[in-house]
Amino acid sequence: MMRSSLFFFLFMWSFFSCQPKAVDQHLEEIPSENLLDVLLDGNLRFAEDHPLHPDQTLERIRDLNQGQHPVAAIISCSDSRVPPELVFDQGLGDLFVIRNAGNIVSDYEIGSVEYAVEVLGVPLVIVMGHTNCGAIHAFADYDHDHSHVYPEYIQKIIDYIDAEEEEKAIPRNIPNFLEKAIEANILHGVHELKKKIPQADSLMATNKLRIIGALYDMETGRVRLVKDE
Repeated sequence: MMRSSLFFFLFMWSFFSCQPKAVDQHLEEIPSENLLDVLLDGNLRFAEDHPLHPDQTLERIRDLNQGQHPVAAIISCSDSRVPPELVFDQGLGDLFVIRNAGNIVSDYEIGSVEYAVEVLGVPLVIVMGHTNCGAIHAFADYDHDHSHVYPEYIQKIIDYIDAEEEEKAIPRNIPNFLEKAIEANILHGVHELKKKIPQADSLMATNKLRIIGALYDMETGRVRLVKDE
């Protein structure tokens, strides 16, 4: 009897210790200097297949009806496989997300980030690309063969990427051109935001704003930072 009770206790302890712990605070309550680590921890939960799905309740919806306080603005690709809220295992009201094909950073995206920073007080901005990006694939194909014809507005996306100085700096004969092109496009977005967001320099100098690049690996589910060298 004692042995079976001990077995049952050990089984239950093992079961509950393996379950993800509940989130005990909303993301907006996290100190700004810890936000990136918290997001990367959420991504690790996602990639390891034990997400918490925090703040996705009807109660949260009703609370947010009074106003929003996102902690990070994320410019990401429209690709259906790359939803930032799921990738970082966050909930309603946590992330201010701007999405388009190729995670391009042009005037409209900059205006959206400016709103997030100036009005909502967001302290963290992430430009997130991803592996096997269709927009960068199209750019790479066009770069190697200008005879390839795309529909008008898809061509505008390709032309925008083609004009980026970061893309022009990549040697065309390297075997990993596509991977480097994806990273270059991410860094272009980071550079544009740092250059054009009002008072970005002073905000970054006083640790009130951080603008970074990131790459989501669709095979592993992991996000890694892309260094702005």
